[in-house]
Amino acid sequence: MITTNLRRFAASMLPALMFAGHAAAAGFTFTPTPSPRPVPAFQFLDGNGKPTSLQAMRGKVILLNVWATWCPPCVEEMPTLNKLQATLGGKDFVVVPLSIDKGGVFAVKSFYQENFIDHLAVDVDPTTRALDALRVLGTPTTILIDRQGREVARTLGPESWDEPAIEAQLKHYIDAR
Repeated sequence: MITTNLRRFAASMLPALMFAGHAAAAGFTFTPTPSPRPVPAFQFLDGNGKPTSLQAMRGKVILLNVWATWCPPCVEEMPTLNKLQATLGGKDFVVVPLSIDKGGVFAVKSFYQENFIDHLAVDVDPTTRALDALRVLGTPTTILIDRQGREVARTLGPESWDEPAIEAQLKHYIDAR
C-alpha cells in the first residue's frame, strides 16, 4: 500500500519536477504546484463591463496575470504579456490580464491606449474578490492554468514574458493534451 501511494505521488510530481528543471535552466521563476489543483470559481468583468469567468475559457491553457495600473512592476511587464498574447494566443492559449483597479474597465482601457497594449483583453475585478479566491499575496501574480481549469504553477513578481525560453516553457503546456 505504501509503495503504491509512493508511486502515485512520484508520478504526480513528475510534470512539476520536469517543469522546474526546465524553468531553472531558463531563469524562469514559476513555482510548479506539487499536483494540479482546481482554480476556484469567481467572476470578473470583461471589456464591456459584463460578468465573465475563467470557466468560460475552459479547454485553453490560461496565463492569468493579476495586476493593477498603479503597480510599477505590473506596468513594466504588460508590454511583454501583450507580445506573448500576440505570439502564442489563439484557440489553445490565452493571456488573461485581470486588473484589480478600483477604476474598473475605464482605467484599464485608458492604460492600454496610453501604453499601446493592443493584443490583451480587458478583464477587471474592481471588487478585488479574486485576490482572496486565488490566494494572491501581491501584484503582479501570474498563475498558469491547464485545460482542465487547474493551477499548475504560479509566480510572484514581474517576468519578461516574451523571452524565447519562457515561450518554450509555455508551449510545453500548450502542446500537452
